Amino acid sequence: MLHYAIVLLVIALIAALFGFGGIAAGAVEIAKILFFVFVIMAIVAFVASFGRKG
Repeated sequence: MLHYAIVLLVIALIAALFGFGGIAAGAVEIAKILFFVFVIMAIVAFVASFGRKG
């Protein structure tokens, strides 16, 4: 999922470079959402790993 967030961020940067503001804004929003979903899933996996060891 982090891979998709990075890909969309690169797409947004390229679109912004060529002047496609609407496409860039949409790609940035999707990249932000995917990044935060990844962070939440990483935290949940980290906490769950402590539960299995104990």
